[in-house]
Amino acid sequence: MSELVLRFEHKVGRAALKIWSKLPRELQENPFEDAVGGDEQLRQQLAVYLHDHHPRTAHPPRSGG
Repeated sequence: MSELVLRFEHKVGRAALKIWSKLPRELQENPFEDAVGGDEQLRQQLAVYLHDHHPRTAHPPRSGG
C-alpha cells in the first residue's frame, strides 16, 4: 500500500473518530466491525477506547449470549 493511501486512511479514520458519537448506532456498527476484523482482543480494546472518548457510544448488552 502506498504511503499516500495510508495517509488518506489515517486522515479519514481521525475524522471519523472526531464525529463518532454523532453517528447513529447503525452507522457506527459497520466501520467498527470492519476495523476489528473478527479480532476479539482488538474489539474489546476499541470498544473501551470509544466508550471512554464518546460516552454516547455505550451499547446495551448483546442478547442471547
